[in-house]
Amino acid sequence: MIVRTPEERARVIEAGRRLGEVLDAVAGAVVPGITVDALDQLAEKLILEGGDMPAFKGYTPEGARRPYPATLCVSVNEEVVHGIPNEDVRMLSEGDIVALDLGLVHDGIFVDSAVTVAVGKADKKAYELMNATQNALEEAIRAARPGARVGDISHATERAFKGTGFAVVKMLGGHGVGNSVHEEPFIANAGKPGTGPEIKSGMVLALEPIANEGAAAVMIANDGYTYRTRDGSRSAHFEHTILVEDEETIVVTRRPGE
Repeated sequence: MIVRTPEERARVIEAGRRLGEVLDAVAGAVVPGITVDALDQLAEKLILEGGDMPAFKGYTPEGARRPYPATLCVSVNEEVVHGIPNEDVRMLSEGDIVALDLGLVHDGIFVDSAVTVAVGKADKKAYELMNATQNALEEAIRAARPGARVGDISHATERAFKGTGFAVVKMLGGHGVGNSVHEEPFIANAGKPGTGPEIKSGMVLALEPIANEGAAAVMIANDGYTYRTRDGSRSAHFEHTILVEDEETIVVTRRPGE
């Protein structure tokens, strides 16, 4: 989506604010003993109470065999992205790390955001992985400005992981958003600066670094959605929807207190 009017700009910003608040509340509900299905139910309840609609539920990505069946994606430990929370019973345990990926539709505007949090208290390596991935997101946001190229964002993401010991997942990445769940351009999490489509003022983009504690290789599960690390190592995922403007890039899905 490219924002062209003040009214569209206001709708994008409001949609992002609403999603930030819902995702913050869901992340705050993560405690040992809660089920992933309970988190999904909470996310849907809060979205509907706000007068909005879940963006993922019923959406069929290109190549998928069936629509996504839940409101929230919940990916635990070795699960990378798109974990389905409402088809198998799973309870979170002390020390797990869990990625929560959520989208909503407000007044026709689609926004998307993700955060990875610890369940209770995790080990030092888990926090290092999460911090490195969150830092990569901030570097990607800084690279997203008018006149830059998509490759500049990809390169900034990849460069942020240098020296961390963590492996960026290159086959997954961000995307345009606003008019639908996924739009062009695809924004890889690794790439060459100065390449790809030009970033223009008014673009609405979802940037989402993903990194693994071990090797970068991932595989998709039999459910058709859940990606897992091939070596069983843990993974982290952070995402924000941004609005690129001439003066500054606005992160519309910032969570309260972030």
